[in-house]
Amino acid sequence: MPREKRKMGGQPGNQNARKHGFYSKVLDEAEQLDLELATGVEGIDNEIALLRVKIKSLLEHDPENIKLMMQATSTLAGLVKTSYNMSKEQRKGLKEAIGNVLRDVALPLGIGIGTAMKK
Repeated sequence: MPREKRKMGGQPGNQNARKHGFYSKVLDEAEQLDLELATGVEGIDNEIALLRVKIKSLLEHDPENIKLMMQATSTLAGLVKTSYNMSKEQRKGLKEAIGNVLRDVALPLGIGIGTAMKK
């Protein structure tokens, strides 16, 4: 019976990246668990998952930091575009969706989006 060829990178169940990897020192235990749940595929998708975890943390711990939120979500949009090779129309829709979410978060907090976006 022939052996199944191993895929590149860590094998299923391998915990090395979580315990000793590049991101392990900047994520608390809960974020490490979130990252583990958010990652399921290789490549840029791991960075997309990590950025989503950090945006979630930012929303929970520093929701007034609109400038950082704008930078993070802009970076997320770029990563998603790269990952999925989105069309111009799809990018516009994603940008609008991100803007809507930020307005829904910022306006209730009394933070002006226009001012934060120009900084």
